[in-house]
Amino acid sequence: MIEKGVQIKEPKGKLGVLLVGLGAVSTTFIAGVEAIKRGLAAPIGSLAEIGTIRLGKRTEARVPRIRKFVPLAEMDDLVFGAWDPFEDDAYTAAEKAGVLEKDLLRELKPMLEQIRPMRAVFDSRYVKKLDGTYIKQGKTHWDLAQQLTDDILQFQVENQADRLVMIWCGSTEIFLEEGPVHRTLEAFEKGLRASDPGIPSSMIYAYAALKLGIPFANGAPNLTLDVPALRELAQQNQVPICGKDFKTGQTLMKTIIAPGLKARLLGLSGWFSTNILGNRDGEVLDDPGSFKTKEESKLSVLEYILQPQLYPELYKDFYHKVRINYYPPRKDNKEGWDNIDIFGWLGYPMQVKIDFLCRDSILAAPIVLDLVLFLDLAKRSKMYGIQEWLSFYFKSPMTLPELYPEHDLFIQLMKLKNTLRHLKGEEPITHLGLDYYDQ
Repeated sequence: MIEKGVQIKEPKGKLGVLLVGLGAVSTTFIAGVEAIKRGLAAPIGSLAEIGTIRLGKRTEARVPRIRKFVPLAEMDDLVFGAWDPFEDDAYTAAEKAGVLEKDLLRELKPMLEQIRPMRAVFDSRYVKKLDGTYIKQGKTHWDLAQQLTDDILQFQVENQADRLVMIWCGSTEIFLEEGPVHRTLEAFEKGLRASDPGIPSSMIYAYAALKLGIPFANGAPNLTLDVPALRELAQQNQVPICGKDFKTGQTLMKTIIAPGLKARLLGLSGWFSTNILGNRDGEVLDDPGSFKTKEESKLSVLEYILQPQLYPELYKDFYHKVRINYYPPRKDNKEGWDNIDIFGWLGYPMQVKIDFLCRDSILAAPIVLDLVLFLDLAKRSKMYGIQEWLSFYFKSPMTLPELYPEHDLFIQLMKLKNTLRHLKGEEPITHLGLDYYDQ
């Protein structure tokens, strides 16, 4: 639900950021925010912090920063908490992740050492490649959800946080499909008490957050929020939710390039993608069950962008293959190779080749920041349920069940900015422009 020109509550006081997982993404995000606070770095990659938004006609020259246009929380007001199945504090975890330079980490060490994870809700049945030792014990899933609730309330008191946001930055769980336990909130809560195996750890976190009215974003391809029971809870408690799977490296490139091929009506014969990655995410995805979850997320992108049912002569039966290979020496420095076989005028074949040497956590950190700020804005604007306007940040954007997801990065960006305009009572930008020439 999104009302136009609403009265947005001001972001007063501290905003608590609760991160599920204190690995490479979370520590890069936290360290980055702290470095920016101290003037050691700039928030590059953050639309919320340095992006602009055009208002009205081009002739009006109204192009404020998004931060100046809508009331967003200040980075100085962010306080951090996390859960992790390993006991390392944020400094030690960041050191092990190997993403950030040691000189920067040393400068931030006193602050990062203070962030110690809470014991995680973790079950190796759902993440087979990890053997977490710093975990909660409970007779049932319900007991674990109550322990998370206690953690959240204690964190809020200790940090004097006025508002909270929770982001899943944890590992990819094994592939799960919706079942009877997910159909209604009543069935889900019975499943929690019975420790139903259809309820993985990520859903227990989501349930605890939504029960307390805390906005939740799913940064992994897990099923998590994509079930009727948790959507029902989000509606009932008027909580904004979004996901899933942060759009970082190879899929980011696909959502930039595929719309261009379609715009020029160039055909596609095949798209082969492979990656090498050596961080904890790469290790987890070495398990076929977890890779299946990731594969489903990555494969759907091209189908939705290219719409082969509308353009069968261009995109029917194109071959799409995705591979992720765990290669420890690379750590967080992922390399993605794409071979794209296309055809043009008179069917003549051509090729596009991409070698993207990227840093997954460097690309993900500003996504986490934007989601924190925009979900908090949504909550203060009385927006709740699925926040499709945040699709810009995800590989598999959440939508209502009867809608197909929009994957085109540029349409997603227009949707995001038009939502902000709508909130502030400004007219959406259509880029029609005919009125300039009718005068």
